[in-house]
Amino acid sequence: MVRDLSWHIGSGKTHIVIEILDIERGASRAEAALSSHPDKVPENERADAETKFKLVGKAYEILSNDEKRHLYDTHGMSAFEASQGPGMSHGVDLEEMLAQMFGMGGSTDGFGGAGPYPRKPRRGKDEVHSYDVTLEDLYKGKVARFASKKKVICRHCKGTGGKEKSKPMQCGAWVRQGLKSVGPGLVTQETVICSACKGTKSVYKEKDKCRKCKGERVTEEKKAVEIFIPPGSNHGDKIVLEGEADQEPNQEPGNIIFNLIQLEHKELRRAGADLSADVHISLAEALCGFSRVLLKHLDGRGIRINHPRAVGRVLKPGSVIKVAGEGMPQKKSEAKGDLYLVIQIDFPENDWLEQNQIATKLQEILPQQADTIHADIVDEVEYDDTATLSAFGINSEDQDGWEDDDDDNGNTTEAQCTQQ
Repeated sequence: MVRDLSWHIGSGKTHIVIEILDIERGASRAEAALSSHPDKVPENERADAETKFKLVGKAYEILSNDEKRHLYDTHGMSAFEASQGPGMSHGVDLEEMLAQMFGMGGSTDGFGGAGPYPRKPRRGKDEVHSYDVTLEDLYKGKVARFASKKKVICRHCKGTGGKEKSKPMQCGAWVRQGLKSVGPGLVTQETVICSACKGTKSVYKEKDKCRKCKGERVTEEKKAVEIFIPPGSNHGDKIVLEGEADQEPNQEPGNIIFNLIQLEHKELRRAGADLSADVHISLAEALCGFSRVLLKHLDGRGIRINHPRAVGRVLKPGSVIKVAGEGMPQKKSEAKGDLYLVIQIDFPENDWLEQNQIATKLQEILPQQADTIHADIVDEVEYDDTATLSAFGINSEDQDGWEDDDDDNGNTTEAQCTQQ
């Protein structure tokens, strides 16, 4: 009876389903190997168990390594034939086993007659770029156009790298095992692809190479790239151009990805779909009300606030005026966030009031001072009304420890016990 084996490789993101080995679904790699260990089965089944045991280890080794996975996607098990150990070439082979994982080539003949699986082309690398945008761009949306260079399949040789009717030579070292340093005195074995044939197993003589791409199989061309930034986009959003990265023969091109970086605005601050800004009003406006434009919005509109005088109610420093629906647009709806205006009051400059009688009149109009603080002893002190907090704390002493007077002279006195 054939059952499924499901396990996770590495970080747990790669899900593998094998319909070849007789192992329960949900088994870990260790459980899969243990169930087929030759010492765990009767003697007459040890030959098959040994084969399965090696297959489990080899499958995990290939699929958990990105470079080996790419080699298998492109060339099948021929990329690993030289490194297969004894006992790996009979019975259920690894090519057939990997054919069941993600539809990676091979066939299922003999396992239900499902027919051959086409090998899934490997995918090229994504190109990731940062793209700076202003808050105005994110509010209104933007279409950005610019020229880009990319590699494309050579149209002259159709990606073969050689002239028409010319035949390539077999590359004898298209893939090999090398050593890679992973730390002081530590090395590990890795698979290295030939730089001449780039893993294609074949190379052309110099005279037979394509005159357009010079045997590289790809050429470089300029292309106009256009990206659309929807209104309401956020810092960190990704704009993806699918399949627009460099092309390579026998693989799907990757994507071009733009990460949006929101630049700081000189007046407005953003939190999700809401906006906030500091707005300045005069002392007279804080006391008597106003009706004027307080802010120029991101689309150029002036935001007028009509705040009439209310008896007994004034605006104070830090007061907040909320304007509903004047924040950032939201991508998934027609709604907008809110705009929060934080009041900052500009007080008159020094010497603005020259006539004493007006000052006396203001004292009569404005609210009186609070009750006087009563104390048994009162000192009238001198003061500086032009000071700032920049020197606040400068007179603090270090309280983390104390010093002995003897230490200042470089002498150290140790307490001793004197016996009489």
